[in-house]
Amino acid sequence: MAHDEPPGADGADEALEDDPRFAAARLKERLYASITMISVVIGLAAAEHADAVGAAATVLTAAVGLWLAALVADQQAHRVVHGRLATGHELHAMLAVSSPLLVSAAGPLVLIGAAALGVMELDTALLTAAAVNVATLFAWGCFGGIRMGGGTVSALLAGALDAAIGTAVALVKAAAGH
Repeated sequence: MAHDEPPGADGADEALEDDPRFAAARLKERLYASITMISVVIGLAAAEHADAVGAAATVLTAAVGLWLAALVADQQAHRVVHGRLATGHELHAMLAVSSPLLVSAAGPLVLIGAAALGVMELDTALLTAAAVNVATLFAWGCFGGIRMGGGTVSALLAGALDAAIGTAVALVKAAAGH
């Protein structure tokens, strides 16, 4: 496969999962979605009159909006670089890479659903969703630290740093109304 071809362009969709560039791109989207979802749920928790239906609609809209924006950007970049639309395996790769943007809504929606059923308060559900996403950033940071061979202390430091940076970015986004 040439360097300018997307993973899977050679017709082997199964090879997508084994391609480190595909895995890195997909993980990047997952981490970006986690950071964005932290800002969305924190913004909702700060809203004075949020209700479960509105919160669910906001979370779902944010996830779908992110996903569509990623697809539009990927397709536009592909057109500029390759002089044609991505189709077939290339389009499949774009969809596979961007799917974590949609999945990012699942956890918050489950927690918002629990609040709608009276299991917990909506603010608790939203802050729990934020905490779960921060924990996810921490876990991925730790895993990255371990993969780099730095040992337990380095992995924990990497996890804490990633969680802190992700949270800071999310808070800035929430404060800016994004």
